[in-house]
Amino acid sequence: MIVLVSDRMKYEVEQKFCVADPTAVEKRALALGAKFRPAILQTDCYFAHPARDFAKTDEALRIRSVVDDNWVTYKGPKVDATTKTRRELELPIEPGEGGAARFAELLIAMGFKSVAKVRKQRRLAELSWHDHDIEIALDEVAGLGHFCEIELLADEHQVHEAREALATLATRLSLSEGERRSYLEMLLAT
Repeated sequence: MIVLVSDRMKYEVEQKFCVADPTAVEKRALALGAKFRPAILQTDCYFAHPARDFAKTDEALRIRSVVDDNWVTYKGPKVDATTKTRRELELPIEPGEGGAARFAELLIAMGFKSVAKVRKQRRLAELSWHDHDIEIALDEVAGLGHFCEIELLADEHQVHEAREALATLATRLSLSEGERRSYLEMLLAT
């Protein structure tokens, strides 16, 4: 999801859930009008900052690759105790495997260190829910299992309303095992 810089700060409002039966979640989402796209492979390469500990500051910097497209993403600290709401800045970088490798080389030259790679098969869907455009992701994460993420972008003044919309959608999708940790945090804990 690309966030454009504007005069308003944008937040990614997200909830993640462990799921035992992703097919059942997909069926419930389809019944609500979700439209799924074919699965894609996403590879996220995470980096550690040379002067501060992102694990302590609750931040993240990654390069995401999907087929030939690449983005660099900064995620700020989570702003509440129940969801994964945080500021997110995402910019496209040069396409192809070489583009991601060159940007990683730039980060390493600046003192960043490569931490880990997260690989996942992701099925994305869009759903209009309570006057919000929500993205649903069904993920199969290598080494971790199956998850469902529901998220939307909100301006600062819309964050509370966005959280409420996600909570009602989670209930309708029978999602109950919430997970606030990122896939990176979960992989590093294994």
